[in-house]
Amino acid sequence: MGVTILVPYPLEKKTGPEVIEDLAKRLLAMQATPAGQFLVDGDIFDNPTMNKTKIHVMHNSEYPASVFSILDNGQKQIPLITDLIFDLLMLKVSPTYQSKKSLKIESKGPRYELGDFLIKLGSVTMSQNQNFKGILIEVDYRPCLVPALCWDLMREFMQGFLGQHAPTTVPAYFTTNIPMNPVQHFQRYNDTYQPIDTVQQYLEHFNNFRKQTQAPMMMTPRN
Repeated sequence: MGVTILVPYPLEKKTGPEVIEDLAKRLLAMQATPAGQFLVDGDIFDNPTMNKTKIHVMHNSEYPASVFSILDNGQKQIPLITDLIFDLLMLKVSPTYQSKKSLKIESKGPRYELGDFLIKLGSVTMSQNQNFKGILIEVDYRPCLVPALCWDLMREFMQGFLGQHAPTTVPAYFTTNIPMNPVQHFQRYNDTYQPIDTVQQYLEHFNNFRKQTQAPMMMTPRN
């Protein structure tokens, strides 16, 4: 594990598979090595009697024995990491908390290794119908655990790989002030990176994809 940054990537009048293929060719030209597949998924459970209170339940194939859950009351998010028993627990608490199946979302695709970097090319789909929502790229720099110590290196790598679509400033997830108590705040940028940070970044992007009103191009390649 290291520091992870997620980057949405535009389709630019291409289909999802075409974008993934182009990015994969770019990585292979940079001497990256294929390293299997990955999957990150997210489900929402809400309580009809408690307005705005939701439980986000997420899984990351990098941590197959863990379930990541985030309690969200609209003002504060409380993260929790548990074992797979939590999935069974959520079934037990139904119908108090009900799964919103239409909002179930996942990002999956190929993994590539390039030196100390791990790159994942994700196709994002939502609901049981697997509606295509977009492309989400995950870039991990594994030797580092503090974002502030490796941001410049990660930015340079992403600019070489993604060109104009690479982020030029530190993502807001790392720079938002988080209250520890009434008089003290901290930023994740200078903190030790944890697996839950990757999951929370995915949650932010998943929520953005869920809000999309205009569908991107379909996943089917052009003839």
